[in-house]
Amino acid sequence: MEFDFSLLLLALPVVFLLGWLASRLDLRQLRLESHQAPKAYFKGLNFLLNEQQDQAIDAFIEAVQSDPDTSELHFALGNLFRRRGEYERAVRVHQHLLSRGDLVADDRHRAQHALALDYLKAGLLDRAEEALLKLEGTRFEAQARLALLANYERSRDWEHAAGIASKLEAAGQGSFAGRQAHYLCEQAAARVTGQQPAEAMSLLRQAMETAPQAPRPRMDLATLQRAQGNHEAALATLTEAMLQSPAATPLIAPLLADAAIAAHAIAPALALLKTRYEQSACIDVLDAIVNLEAANGDNAVTARQWYARHLEKEPSLVAAAKWIAGEKLEHEQFHPQVQRALDHAVKPLTRYRCAACGFEAKRHFWQCPGCQAWDSYPALRVEEL
Repeated sequence: MEFDFSLLLLALPVVFLLGWLASRLDLRQLRLESHQAPKAYFKGLNFLLNEQQDQAIDAFIEAVQSDPDTSELHFALGNLFRRRGEYERAVRVHQHLLSRGDLVADDRHRAQHALALDYLKAGLLDRAEEALLKLEGTRFEAQARLALLANYERSRDWEHAAGIASKLEAAGQGSFAGRQAHYLCEQAAARVTGQQPAEAMSLLRQAMETAPQAPRPRMDLATLQRAQGNHEAALATLTEAMLQSPAATPLIAPLLADAAIAAHAIAPALALLKTRYEQSACIDVLDAIVNLEAANGDNAVTARQWYARHLEKEPSLVAAAKWIAGEKLEHEQFHPQVQRALDHAVKPLTRYRCAACGFEAKRHFWQCPGCQAWDSYPALRVEEL
């Protein structure tokens, strides 16, 4: 039986028409889906700009349901959950991304980094550490190391923190010598608590070599030397600290005065403190001078004269309260009430304030309890800032 080519010619237009109709239907469906997803996405973006996070989350969930393969929508949704404190939902979103086999390597690393941030925000430090360590060798390596450093500091794992700081410095992320010195001082403090003074002293000397200009290692070493009864060595250490770290003089001065009294070496300490006071009038240095002169046998009039001289240089309410405490007032019966009011007024002025976050404290901190920044507390008190 011969094939009729005329039937083939008649069928060709029909096949072409059916193919054209099918392609039009597919294109229409594709356009509809692509139109719906961006519409929901931009709606969510608009809610975000208006700080309407609940509505933004609903819009992004709608967009994800319309196009479940879009990784950017998942990232946006996960970040929103984290910002709202819904860490479990953020973790689920980023874990879902990591479970996808079609995810490109860069997006996989990005999801791993986002998951680590979820764990950090949720306070799951062990899981955060595990997630961050997986980012070695990726473009998120530097960010992961910084997060690891904060993680180790938060958990007071000073040895691992020192290792990460060394890697960051080697990678050109800045100098971490000051932090390394603090880590060594923290380890030394733990050794002192554990009755291991020799190891503590070794760590403090290592800290001095790591950051020669840092005042804390020498101050901690002097405290340890005094605890061992070696007041002369403590005085020498504090004198060196004052020379190496002039800005920390207000912190060092009280310790130096106590060490000088214990070592019976008041004269050289007085000379050094008076020189520093003339260079920069400071109430803590002045208090140290007054204490040394009192220990040297001078009477209370000298102390009042010192505070009066300070008031000539600086309008200090703290110095005024100290001066008036030793004065004989015309209406002496009201002196206790006046003194009590002055002491209450100067309390906020004698605090230390973090330069990074403004957190105030009665004592000086090397690491701010509020923002965790290192060396953010000036040596001066609030009144003198």
